[in-house]
Amino acid sequence: MNKMLIAALLAIGLFVGILILLEVGRRFGGKRLALDPEGARAGTGAVEGAIFALVGLLIAFTFSSAASRFDARRDLIVQETNAIGTVWLRLDLLPASAQPAIRESFRQYVDSRLEVYRKLQFDVEAARAELAKATALQGEIWTRAVAAGRLEDAPPPATMLLLSALNEMIDITTTRTIATQMHPPIVIYGMLVGLALASALLAGYGMVGGKSRNWLHILGFATVMAVAVYVIIDLEFPRLGLIRVDAFDQALVELQASMK
Repeated sequence: MNKMLIAALLAIGLFVGILILLEVGRRFGGKRLALDPEGARAGTGAVEGAIFALVGLLIAFTFSSAASRFDARRDLIVQETNAIGTVWLRLDLLPASAQPAIRESFRQYVDSRLEVYRKLQFDVEAARAELAKATALQGEIWTRAVAAGRLEDAPPPATMLLLSALNEMIDITTTRTIATQMHPPIVIYGMLVGLALASALLAGYGMVGGKSRNWLHILGFATVMAVAVYVIIDLEFPRLGLIRVDAFDQALVELQASMK
């Protein structure tokens, strides 16, 4: 199932769960107040304050870490584009006879790298297959570059410069792949949802003094919590939801166009 569909269902479920627990807390508080009007709220303020503070801290932590990873992924796109562009320019250092075959493999490689992230939005398995193709092209380019560097008219310093840049280009591919898999442990999201529901129960208990339900506060609290959780998950998967890094792919698209 699509991860963002799961996130949307989780947000909707959290919204409904908060509404239910607000009502449960209100009714429980009403019974306690009827039995013990003086002591029904004794000591509840400290507990509520601790729970709400912990919820706020956890939301801030998960949002901040998700935003940091989002920025890191955008930076990696730029780094890979620069690395590929550097290798493309340094191919001029090879003997002219060896350049056409390597450049053709290089064009195929850039096309494949773009396809990996285009397919990732719709079909993860197809994206993995395309990633395997790109990896195979990396090996082909490396083999061709090493062979070209052994030609008689290939200056050794130029070959070293090319292979160094090529190695960096390959490394950044691995870094980007791992970056897409870096997410907080699932227990963090479980704890966040659990604390949000617990805070809803306590908030409902605290609303017992009113004669009627304050729907503005009830719906506002449920909506804010559900949206916050959804946005955090959306930041973790910036190619699948509403928050995107696709615009940064344009740098690689422009590089691809310059290679034609």
